[in-house]
Parts: sequence; C-alpha cells; structure tokens
Amino acid sequence: MGVALELDVLNAPDEDLVALKEKVYQHKIVVLKEQNLSPAEFVTFGRRLGEVETYYQPMYHHPEHKEIFVSSNVRESGQQIGVPQTGKFWHHDYSFMARPFGLTLIYPQVVPRENRGTYFIDMGKAYRKLPREMKNAIAGTRSRNSVRRYFKIRPDDVYRPITEVLAEIEEQTPAVTHPTVFPHPVTGEPLLYISEAFTYELQQADGTPLPDGLLRELLAAVGQSDPTFQHENIHLQTFDKGDLLVWDNRSLVHCARHTVKPEPTVSHRVTVHDAYEFYAGIGAQQTADGR
Repeated sequence: MGVALELDVLNAPDEDLVALKEKVYQHKIVVLKEQNLSPAEFVTFGRRLGEVETYYQPMYHHPEHKEIFVSSNVRESGQQIGVPQTGKFWHHDYSFMARPFGLTLIYPQVVPRENRGTYFIDMGKAYRKLPREMKNAIAGTRSRNSVRRYFKIRPDDVYRPITEVLAEIEEQTPAVTHPTVFPHPVTGEPLLYISEAFTYELQQADGTPLPDGLLRELLAAVGQSDPTFQHENIHLQTFDKGDLLVWDNRSLVHCARHTVKPEPTVSHRVTVHDAYEFYAGIGAQQTADGR
C-alpha cells in the first residue's frame, strides 16, 4: 500500500492531476514529497482535485481558511487552534454523513520526532480475505452510521445539559445508511464499508437489524478490534516534514497513532469530492433516509 511521488501540485498540468488520482485509486495512498505550501495554496491544490468539503463544526477550522480541518496539540499565542487528539479510532472520514467524499489530503505541519505516522486498513483487501460464510452473511445488507459514539464535546457544551447536546447531535447529524459492501466507482473493487467509530448496526435491505455479534465479528476479522495494531491487515504509513498524503477515503479506514506522552503535532486536512458518486445510487439512498 502506498507510493511516493514528486509533483509541483500548483503548477502541474491538469492531466498530471488526473494521473495522480488514478495512482491514488490504484495504490490507495500517494505521498507527495517536498511540498512547501501556504494554507491558501493547500486549499487551492484541493480545489484542483475536485469539490472541497468544509467540515461542519467550526472548532476544527483553520482561522483564515475554513476549508482546512486542523488537528493540533500545540497552542499558538496562548490559544488552541483546531482540536487535539483527533482520530483515536478506526474510521472513514465523513461516513456519518449522507454524502462522504472520495479523497482525503493530509499535510503535516509539525511532525513528531518519534512515533509518527497513521494506521490504515485497506478495506478492499480485508473484504477479499473474509471467510465465504461471512461474505454471504453481509451480502445485500446496509450499515447504519452515526457520529454519536465519538462526538467531541465543544468548549461551549461544558455547562449544557447532556440531553440538549445529544438532541443537537441527532438534529445536525442524524444516522445515515450506506451499503455494507459496494464496488469502487473507478476500480470496481468490492469495499467493506464499516468502521469501529461510526458503524453501530447492520441491517437487511428491508431495514431489519442483524445480530450485533455479526458487526463485532467483522470488525475483529478485518483488524479494527486489535488494540496492539499488530493485525496483518494494519499498515503504518509514516511521513516526514514536507510530505503531503493523498488517500482513497472510500477504500481505507484509518486511525491516528497516539502515545501516552504525546509529542507536539499539527496537521492540516483538506477533503475533496472527486468526479464520481461515492458509490452508485447514493442519491437514492439519501432520499430514502430523508436527507
């Protein structure tokens, strides 16, 4: 998994960016080396790849470019910019939304000296390795996804009644349904689309819930339940200062690498809808869910 590439992301011709996306779909992760972009240029690069999605919660926003999601444990001029300790669970970005995006771009700004990197699982490869009986059990099923399990309490939530906070979560981000398995719109590869963080139920096509044990078995089989991160499906992608990672958000679940004594770390993220539906028929599914 993963390939490194040198590319002038701001001045490369459009055909080179098309080729870049093809490499992402093929290799799942592309690491663009020796980048030196301002926040504005990072957003510009994202827009060259497709429609940029702005995260729905302002506390994650870059102060000058809201399109950038900031993960940071470094205070700037005494103020917290972005949110610390993000991504401490296996997830696809935005799978709790009705319209997830195809590409995630991560541009580390402050890189830890040790214990750097992000864990990934290729959910296409993981699906291929499932036992036949497990594949049969989830054929034609759908997954229910919600942000409620790992919602981060915001500073202005501290003194609010928890019932009020939960009601707001359900109003802003009601649970959504996606196929448990769908073909990648470019490669055709079947992808298992579940995550430890956001998938809370599997259902038959008619909405009948499947036994909870099946979801737990699936998460264990693909490696998302392994607290040691030693499962054969888990890949640690490391990076250096100046690297810019582009990955296939349909195919990969990821989990941040955190330690007991965290080092200073800052990352900027831009997320992009590419030229394809996230999966075939997603518009009809949104209508069925009332979104």
